[in-house]
Order: sequence, then structure tokens, then C-alpha cells
Amino acid sequence: MRGEGLELKDRFYCVILSVVFFLTAGYTPIRLIFGNLSGMDFIRSGLYVFLLLSAFLYFNIMPVMKPCRTVTKRLRRCFKGVMLLSAFLISSAFLVIFYIINLNVLLSHGGLALITCILLSGAMEAIVFWNGIIRVYVSSLQLGIKLRTIGIICGMIFPLNLFVLIKIIRTAAREVSFENEKLLLDVSRKQDRICETRYPILLVHGVFFRDFKYFNYWGRIPAELKENGAKIYYGNHQSAAAVKDSAQELSLRIRDILKETGAEKVNIIAHSKGGLDSRYAIAMLGEGDRVASLTTVNTPHRGCIFADYLLEKIPDNVKKRVEETYNSTLKKLGDESPDFMAAVTDLTASACEKFNREVKDDPRVYYQSIGSKLLKAKGGQFPLNFSHELVKLFDGPNDGLVAESSFKWGSKYTFLTPKGKRGISHGDVIDLNRENIEGFDVREFYVELVHELKETGF
Repeated sequence: MRGEGLELKDRFYCVILSVVFFLTAGYTPIRLIFGNLSGMDFIRSGLYVFLLLSAFLYFNIMPVMKPCRTVTKRLRRCFKGVMLLSAFLISSAFLVIFYIINLNVLLSHGGLALITCILLSGAMEAIVFWNGIIRVYVSSLQLGIKLRTIGIICGMIFPLNLFVLIKIIRTAAREVSFENEKLLLDVSRKQDRICETRYPILLVHGVFFRDFKYFNYWGRIPAELKENGAKIYYGNHQSAAAVKDSAQELSLRIRDILKETGAEKVNIIAHSKGGLDSRYAIAMLGEGDRVASLTTVNTPHRGCIFADYLLEKIPDNVKKRVEETYNSTLKKLGDESPDFMAAVTDLTASACEKFNREVKDDPRVYYQSIGSKLLKAKGGQFPLNFSHELVKLFDGPNDGLVAESSFKWGSKYTFLTPKGKRGISHGDVIDLNRENIEGFDVREFYVELVHELKETGF
């Protein structure tokens, strides 16, 4: 498996399943309704039906005879669902052709008998379908709410349901292949601990988010880094505040981590506004001797012209209502003193121009940066699909929020440019949506990033 779906031997076995389901759904109803049309004696015919029904039942319970190559129960369940749905499509096509070819012969025995026979065949195929779709819906993570909803809505609309079903099968098959390969890779290199850096990793979130216990801002990245030996900590600072206030929280957090671990320094990986917060803490709050490296990810180092425009054009009373609503909501979620307007103001191009004049890099700290670009608005999740075109008018090519021209900072700059027409959004680059993006393995990217820090001596 290489993240491309079913392998050749899987497809071959799927054809075998399809033949079994076709023969059962095609022959058994005809034998029950029309009697013995094949010329076989009653005993042989009955034995044939018994064997087909037994095989039908067995393969619905165990769609894969040999143990799956998948590592986890979830992936095994999803793989079996994919096999059943694929076999359903093939066997259903066989059945349609079968009934068309034999229509005149079957009609000669009466229309009611034919309809009953078709309904029985359909019922057997429905068993295969629902067995497969439930397994996939329950176990797949990549289908998402959108594709699941489309599947439900289009389920009874022919031929849309066929196209949607094929999309579901492909998505789930690729997920099984990709995730299984990734798990096997982690097992093979676990002893190497390639992400066990000299200093612990501090992940710093961006604006308007928090480090929640049950929803990780960084998606599947922290677990992947830990699996490969990294020691991960979080900023645990408020979701929205002025840069200097967020930096003060980070400064205290850094000292707590050093006290807890006994380490001399930390490696900071900061997303979005978190990069500005971290730069301020290093340069203005004396954390330069406690930070080995700072990696900023899609950080607006030069701000957003679009933010200047919004603050200038939106009426004060509207801004005040938005600010009060946000601050009161985030207080309920754990922020002690959120400041929505201060956070937004510090992200403007004018504020960042002043920031860069005053906040200088510390020569003791290794600085590097990462950026990405969303190629099409529809490639981003809401609200990035909406903001992409607006930001583009003011700032040019962007990731849905931040302009490409604003990312670069430090001695090394990595610009992510995967193949395809989608691109990588502001949320994709931290795995916010837990989506497997073709051409960009976000988890492996961070493994390589942290491994490079380790190799550098950090």
C-alpha cells in the first residue's frame, strides 16, 4: 500500500467477492421464485443454493479471508468496508446485465414473479451495501462531515449516488493505505527516536484558538512527534491578546517548562500570531538565553494590509459589538482577559512595520520560517475559503489569511508547494482539519523538521 488505494491483489479478491454476491443475489431468488430453471435435480440445486447463501453470509461477516495487512482495528474495519462497497458496485452491475439479458425468459413466468425476484436480489445487494457503508462511515476519518452528508443526501438520486459512492470508496481506500503505511513506518523507526531533540519542543498556537485538552490545535502532529521521541509542550496562553501580553504569558510558560524538565532551553515552533508573540518574548522579555530555536509557521511578520482596511472601514459600533461578543465567549472557555481588538490591531501591516523596527532578532537564537499558499479558495475550509479572495485583493497570493510575502523570516525559509491545484491553507499547515492532502504529508513534514533540529544540535 502506498496511499493510492487498493493494490492489485486486493482488487482481484474484490472481484471474487463480487462473483459470490452476484451468483447469490442472481441465482437464489430465481431458484426460489421460478423453480429449477437450470436443469439440475432438486437436491443438487438445493445444495447449490445452500452453498451460495453460506458463502454470502460468511463474506458479509468476514469480507477478507486472510488477516488484513492493516495495523489497527479501525483501519481493518475501514478496509473491509471498502471491499464490501467495491464488491457491491461490481455485483450490482452484473445483476443489471443479467436481468436485461434474461428479461424475456423471466417475463414468460409472470410479471409479479419477476418483480418479486428483482426485489429479493435487491435486498441481498442492500445487505452488502449497508454492511460496507456502515463500516466505512464508522471507521473512516477522512470522509469528513461534508462527504458523509453528500452521501446521505444523494443516496437515492441515480446516478449521483454512484459517483458519490465511488468517491467514498476511493477516499476510504486511500486513507487505509496511507495511514497503514505511516503506522508501519513509525514502527520501523521507533527505536531511532529521530525527533528526540536536545531541548523540548514548545508548540505555540495562533490567534483566536486555545490549547484545549480534547481538541488539539496542532491536529495529529504532536502525537506523531511523540511517537518518534519528541517531548512536546504547549503555550497554554490566551486565544486573543496584544502581542506583548501573549509574549508575557509565553515567557512564564518557558520558565515553567525549564523548571519542570531541567532543560536549559526550548525549541519553539509557533504558528501565525504565535510567531510574533515568540519573537517579542525572546527579544523584549529576556528569553533569548532560554530559547535555542524559533520556527515560525505561516506567521504574518509583515502584517496584513487587509486587516488595516477592515479596521479602517468597519464602523466603531460594529467593531465594539464583535469585540464584546468574542471576549465574553472566550472568558467562558477559559481566557482570563481576552482582548480581541488588541490582537487584530497587532496583525495589521502598519503595526508589524513598527514591530519589526523595534523587535530585533537575538543572535543566540536560530530563526527559521515556513510558509504556504492556498491556490484556490475552495481548497480551504470555512472561513478560509471566504477570506482567501478578499486577502488576495489587498495582499496578493496567500494561505487564506496571510500573504505569501509576509512569511519569510530568519536564516532559512521553507515554502511549501505541493503538486495539484489545491495548495496548503493557513489551517492545513498545522493539520487543523486532520486532512490527508495529496502531495503533502503534514505529519511527516514536522517529523523531518524536528529531526533537522535534532541533527543541528537543538
